[in-house]
Formats: sequence, structure tokens, C-alpha cells
Amino acid sequence: MPVSQDDSQGNHDIFFEEEDLPYEEDILRNPYNVKCWLRYIEHKKDARKEVLNTVYERSLKQLPGSYKLWYNYLKLLRSQIRGKVVTDPAYEEVNSAFERSLVFMHKMPRIWLDYLNFLSGQGKITRTRRCFDRALKALPITQHSRIWPLYLKFVRSYDLPETAVRVYRRYLKLKKEGSEEYISFLVSIDWLDEAAQRLADIINDENFVSVEGKSKHQLWNQLCELIAKNPDKVTSLKVEPIIRQGLKRYTDQIGVLWNSLADYYIRGGHFERARDIYDEAIQTVVTVRDFTQVFDACAQFEKSMIASKMEAMEEEGATEEDDLELEVRLARLESLMDRRPLLLNSVLLRQNPHNVHEWHKRVTLFEGKPREIINTYTEAVQTVDPKIASGKPHTLWVEFAKFYEKNEQVEDARVVFEKACQVPYKHVDDLACVWCEWAEMELRHDNSEEALKLMQRVTTPLKRQVGYHDETETVQARVHKSLKVWSLYADLEESFGTFKSCKAVYDKIIDLRIATPQIIINYAMFLEENNYFEEAFKAYEKGIALFKWPNVYDLWNTYLTKFITRYEGTKIERARDLFEQCLEKCPAKFAKEIYLLYAKLEMEYGMARHAMAVYDRCTMAVEPEEQHEMFNVYIKKAAEVYGVTHTRTIYEKAIEVLNNDQAREMCLRFADLEKKLGEIDRARAIYAHGSQISDPRVAPQYWESWKEFEINHGNEDTVREMLRIKRSVQAKYNTQVNFMSAQMLAAQNKKQDAAALEEGDEMQQLEARARQLAQESLQEKAQAEKKLLFVRSTMAEDEELGDLTKTNNPEAIDIDDDEDATDEDEEVEGKLKGQYFT
Repeated sequence: MPVSQDDSQGNHDIFFEEEDLPYEEDILRNPYNVKCWLRYIEHKKDARKEVLNTVYERSLKQLPGSYKLWYNYLKLLRSQIRGKVVTDPAYEEVNSAFERSLVFMHKMPRIWLDYLNFLSGQGKITRTRRCFDRALKALPITQHSRIWPLYLKFVRSYDLPETAVRVYRRYLKLKKEGSEEYISFLVSIDWLDEAAQRLADIINDENFVSVEGKSKHQLWNQLCELIAKNPDKVTSLKVEPIIRQGLKRYTDQIGVLWNSLADYYIRGGHFERARDIYDEAIQTVVTVRDFTQVFDACAQFEKSMIASKMEAMEEEGATEEDDLELEVRLARLESLMDRRPLLLNSVLLRQNPHNVHEWHKRVTLFEGKPREIINTYTEAVQTVDPKIASGKPHTLWVEFAKFYEKNEQVEDARVVFEKACQVPYKHVDDLACVWCEWAEMELRHDNSEEALKLMQRVTTPLKRQVGYHDETETVQARVHKSLKVWSLYADLEESFGTFKSCKAVYDKIIDLRIATPQIIINYAMFLEENNYFEEAFKAYEKGIALFKWPNVYDLWNTYLTKFITRYEGTKIERARDLFEQCLEKCPAKFAKEIYLLYAKLEMEYGMARHAMAVYDRCTMAVEPEEQHEMFNVYIKKAAEVYGVTHTRTIYEKAIEVLNNDQAREMCLRFADLEKKLGEIDRARAIYAHGSQISDPRVAPQYWESWKEFEINHGNEDTVREMLRIKRSVQAKYNTQVNFMSAQMLAAQNKKQDAAALEEGDEMQQLEARARQLAQESLQEKAQAEKKLLFVRSTMAEDEELGDLTKTNNPEAIDIDDDEDATDEDEEVEGKLKGQYFT
């Protein structure tokens, strides 16, 4: 039954059960011990809430500074009213308990957070806001970061923009990193002017670091987009200076920023100002990408203006003034589209004003407008720096002069050429081209004398010595050594000058040592046309003295041909001296033509033996791949002059010199020649000699030819000898192949042995077994080769054939006569014997 007892303070009666007596006695003995009260509360946790709340109140009266008791008590109170409406009086009781706790727990952020969360759910906006302010005042600043997220969430949850903005402003004084969140909130509530100001502030703050990872460039783009699309809402910032500052700073976003500025004026209704912005942008951008962005935006703007005007005319009715305005807008759009190539060309020239190709293209765009063409050429020649120009800057001057010439203003063209000749070009060739074009213009107008004067003027050397490749000198000081100028001067003298003056020009070219082989040939041809043959030959000799091989080849070839044509056989000794002089240092690559020409001279005007000597020298002087051809020519000529018997030594030399394939062909031809001459033994000896370089597997046609020869002209013994030689040759090549294979196998075995040492005994045993099998296979092959037997011939015939082969083929392989033939060869011999020797 309940027991009544006075409280320790004597304020009111407390009812408790008999089971509570130990706990009551414990708290009476230790009223300030938190553990005693917590044990008592744990004991009474299943009691009625009034009883449990009373125990909590008693404990807090004794220990008002205990955080654990207050936290558990407030948590219990909140759980007791869960599910009730916020207007229930119990909510106010809990609020009162929180207020009482904060008297002692005002430095505890957890208590404040629980209270603020509890108040936020009750919808008491002003009381909650003031409580947030009290929390911020009570807590130290290091704990404010726990309060502000809840505070900001609270003010954002209600449609109170002014209050939220003021709270955010206070928050940003503590933490600037939240500026981006604040800007996003301002944009969401449509406070765009405040958002633009804040965005401009963080852009100008060098120490600001975006928590969202945005760069200054992205923030700048966000600001430009914000102010450009909302000109009526952003009033505190000057939009145009901001965007123009961005144009200077962010050069990779020029087109986007120009379009943003124009879009700002379009949205504000200032259409003429937007057109001015577009025009300024088109005239200032320097990249094709930016130009394309701005031009497309401008064209779209003009189209939208036309469309809006047409809609307005349809709705309100068209007047004469409206029609006129519509025509003006259409004409403006058409003019814009027509000017696009020219505007694009301007962009490229702003990008690189020294681009010669684009200047020429600009002139083409002004076709039919002479005044604009003249202005363009004038601007081009004044702008382009020849030292850094892309292209050939002299072509601008030349085309400028040709434009005046085309319009029959020759004097103006001469003025242009005169100025062009004073320009400090980078290369001498550019200035030479200008002089040549000037002279050609004078020729087109039948002023040959003036053209010659121009060439005399440009080729007049300075009083001091100047090197053609001396970069420290101006091109005007070096142009007198230009081959282009001298070539034109020589052509003009040939056409309009005298023989003496033309010859002087060519001599001057040679003296300046700027002549080319073609110039020398032209000079000689000019002298020949005027019947100065010896002078022409002297010109060739001067040219030959100037150049080395291979550049001098054309001169020698032309000189020797002309000399032979001129004198034929009258000056044979002089011609021989020229040929010898030419061949003294002639490379093998060019020797063939010279030797053939030399031999032709000897054949036609000299002696045959000299010609043969030339052919003989030629076979060794030309390149290896041309030797076979020259031997063929040599054999043919020798047969024509001395007869076929004289070609034997040539065949022998060819067989020694040429490679195996070509030597084998020579052996066949040589043997065929001897066969036609009836020299069967000679032919057989040649076949035997050539067989040593004829592997039966590689050259079966050679052995087939020999076999046909023996069938037609031999006997059983000669056939048997041929087969013996064939087997010996085949054995030789087999031995070479097997030797190479053995070497490769031995090298491989060494590598495998080394690897086996690393891989272990098991792998080593496997490799040893593989080597044993390989050696056994090699031994079997060797035994098979030893079993090759040859058929013996009669002793007398063998000795005779042996003497013949010893005499004619000292390099033949000596094989024992007592070897027997293989079954296969016996079968071949039997067939041959049965067919031909029965």
C-alpha cells in the first residue's frame, strides 16, 4: 500500500510503494549522487508518467546542473507528447521545461538543438526565431556552426524572404563560404539584384574559394548570364562595364560575352544598341569560332525582328510605314549575309595581319569595285611585314601593279614597281621576282629597251664585295647576284640585244660563278646558232670546270655529243682526250652512257680494237646491276667485228665477274656457242664448270639443258659422269645446309642448357632427351649420305674424261671412282642406255 512521507524539503507529500523504500533511503543518504537518482529512475521507468516525472523533478531540484538528468528528462517529456496536436497544453509544459533547463544548460548545444527542433515543429515562427538568436548569443562562437544549418533550414521553410535574407547576411559574416548557397537562395526567391551583387563580390574577392568547385571563370559566366537575361531586375550593377571587363580577362569566351551583352540590351528593348554591340563584336573578334558565334546570334536577332514585325502587321494591319520598315529590316539581313565572307576575311586578317594569302582573297571579294581594291592593296602593302609574312609578300606588289596595268595605267604600275623594289624583303628571290615582273610588263607593252635598261640597272654590282648569302646585307645589295635576274637578262639580250652584248652577259654569269648547267647549255646553243662552234666548246669547258659530278653529267654528255656531231672523225685524238678526261672521275652510275658513246666514236671513226678495249673497260666500270647488259653488248660487238670465236675470252671473263644467276646464264650461252661450233668437249667442260654454281634444287633448268646436251651428243659414260657431278654438287649443297643447321641447333642447345640450369633437374632431363633425338637424326642422315654409290665407267674412258676435266676445270670436285650409283640414278642410266645406246 502507498506510504505517505514528507519530502526532504517538506513542500508536499510523496506517495511511493514499499518496493521504493530502499531507493528512497539511498537518495536520503546520498541526495546529490546522480547514480542513486538514475537507479531510482530506472526502477520507476514502468510507473505512471506523473510518478516518473515527479522523481525527475525531485532529482533536478537536488541536482539542477546535471546534464544527464536534464537530457533524459526532456527526452522523456517529448516522448510523452508524441502524437498530440501542437495546440495541446502539454507542448507548453515541455517548452517550460526546456526554458527551465536552459537556465542551467545554456552552454550545452545539444539542449539548444533539441529545443530548437521542438519549437520548429510547433510553427511558432517568431518565438523560434528569437530562440535561435538566444542560442547564438548563449553559445560560444565555436559552436555556432551547429546552430546555423538548422537556423537556415528554418527560415527557408517559410515564405519570409526578408527575414531569410537578413539571417543569411548575419550567417555570411561568420562564414563566407556559404555565399554560393545564399546566391542560389536569392535566385530561387527572385532577388536577382542582391544575387548579382553577391556574385560580383565573390568574383572580386581573390581569397574566395568555391565550395562547389567552381572556377572564377564559371562564376563570371554565371554573373554574365544572370545580368544579361534579367536587365529589368538587376539595377544596382552596371552591366556593360562588367562584361567588357570580362572581354579583356577571358579571351577564350569572347563570343559568348559579346552575345550576353547584346542579349542584355535586346531583353531591355534597346534594339539599336544591340545592333551596335553586334557590329562592334564582329569588327573586334579575332578567332573564327568567336566570329561564328557572334554572326549567328546577330543573324538570328535580325530574323526574329523581321518575324515579330510581320506578326505585328498581321494583327494590327499593315500601313505604308510598316511596309517600309519591313523592307529595311529585310535589306539589313540580306546585307549582313552578303558581307559574311568579307567579315570572316577581316577576322582572319586581324588574327594574322601578315597573311598574304588572305589579303589576296580580300581583293577577290572586292571584285568589280576598283576603289576598294586599290584601298585594300594599299593597306596590305603597308601592313604586311616582309620579314614575318606568311606567304610571298612580293606578290602583293606585283598584283597591285598588274591591277593598274590591266586598267591601262602603266605609269601608276611603274610607280608601284619602283616602290616595291625598295621594300626590305626577307629573301633575295622575292626582290628578283619584282624586277623580273617589271621587265615582263615592259615587254608586254613593247618597251624592250626599257626592259633591258631595267635588267642593266638591277645587275649592276656594288663597288664593294657582297656575298649572296650574307644575311647582314640588304636584299637590294645582293640582288645583282640573283640567277633569276641574270637568266631573264640573258634571254632579253638573245632576243633584242647584239651578239656581243649577249655573250658579255653569259660571260658575266660564269664569272660570278652563279651559272647552272642549263645556263651553260643555253650559252653554248646560242653560240652554235651564231656559228661560233669553238666558242661554244669553250663555254662547255668553262661550265665543266665549274661543276662536279653528278651535276656535270649533262654538260659532258651534251658536249661530247656536239663535238662528235661537229667534227666526226677529223679530230679523233682530241675527242679521245675529252672522253678520257670525262671518264677519269666519272661515277659508275653515269659511266654506261659515256662508255657507249666513246665506243660508238671508235667504231665509226676510230679503230675496232680501241672500241673493244672501251667495251672491256666499260664492263668493269659500270654498276654491278649493269654489268650483265654491258657484257651482252660487248659480246655482240665482238662477234660482229672479229667473229664468234673471239667471244670466248669475253664469256670467260663474264662468268668470273657476274653473280651466280647471270654467270649460269652465260655458261649456257657459252656452251651453246661451242656446240654450234662443233666443240662438244669444250661445251661439256663449260657445263661441268657451271655446274659448280648450280644447285639442282635451285636451277633445275641448267641440269635439264646439260642432260639434253648429253642425250644428243654424249654416250653412256658421259651421261654417267654428268650424273656423278650432279650428285657431288647436290651433296656439296646438302653438306652446307646441314652444316648451317647443325650450327643453329648447337647454338639453340646452348641456350636451352642455360635455361635448364635455372628451371631445375626435370626440365634439364627433358632437354637432354631432345638433344639426344636430334643427334640421332643427324647420324641417320650422315649414314644415308655415305650409302650414295656411283656407277664405274671403263678405265680408259674415265682416264680420258678425267684428263679433260683436269685440263678444262681445275676447280672440279674430286670424287672416288669406286663409288656406286644409287638406285634412282641406276634407273635413269638404264632408261638412257636402253633408249639411246642399244
